Amino acid sequence: MVSVEDYGEFETEWCPGCGNFMILKAVKRALAELGRSPDEVLITSGIGQSSKLPHYLKCNLFNGLHGRSLPPAIGAKVANHELTVLAVTGDGDCYGEGGNHFIHNVRRNPDITLIVHDNQIYGLTKGQASPTSEIGMKTKVQTHGVFNTPLNPLSLAISLDCSFVSRGFAGDVPHLTELIKKAIQHKGFSLVDVLQPCVSFNKLNTFSWYSERVYRMEEEDEDYDLADRMKAFEKVQEWGERIPLGVFYVNEKPTFEDHLDVLRSGPLVCNKADPKKVGELLDRFI
Repeated sequence: MVSVEDYGEFETEWCPGCGNFMILKAVKRALAELGRSPDEVLITSGIGQSSKLPHYLKCNLFNGLHGRSLPPAIGAKVANHELTVLAVTGDGDCYGEGGNHFIHNVRRNPDITLIVHDNQIYGLTKGQASPTSEIGMKTKVQTHGVFNTPLNPLSLAISLDCSFVSRGFAGDVPHLTELIKKAIQHKGFSLVDVLQPCVSFNKLNTFSWYSERVYRMEEEDEDYDLADRMKAFEKVQEWGERIPLGVFYVNEKPTFEDHLDVLRSGPLVCNKADPKKVGELLDRFI
């Protein structure tokens, strides 16, 4: 039986009170409750405070370049589609530097869970505005306030027909744990955008600010249709006095791996490579 303790306990470099601690706890709980042992899990990340999360877990990990958490994730999933693959990233790392990879992996629909620590700020590089920062927010760089329209990642994902779109809150670990479990169990590309307060640089979107606004959708709308794309679009526009949490949209469809006939005989990592054929393949690219 898998337990949270199997994923280890490590000293971190996060600021005291950071929302990342709650996300780490939710990830551990989700994996343990699903019975996924550390050797069955791969977590990839890019650069940022969020991307340190795999370092604080006992499992397989790949820490890459800024904005590049998804390329190694999809590569590993194709090589061994029996792995549970999670990509962990931040709003700057994913929606800024990694925006291109985010868009095209939604299109491809690989069976990967993407967890985005959305603190609406660049936390590692000392607090400049990110793609999701609100208009008017003042930072050390945007001293007169942010004037760019903030990106709504959930709207973007739904517009691209992402197969699983959800939002959690770092201050509600039980709910976030359940969201991550649903995302992992979903076959396809799953987005879990997590509202994660940055206690050092974002003095606007604090734990108390969110706590006064967030609500669990499933508790207020039991008849919500997860397959209703237009309703999902409408729901993710709510922001301000009230902010919904939960699963907004689900569309079951073939995954990227389903289109690859070579995977039907089993994981690629289990296949024996023929050196002659590999050489012939490489020669075609010379």
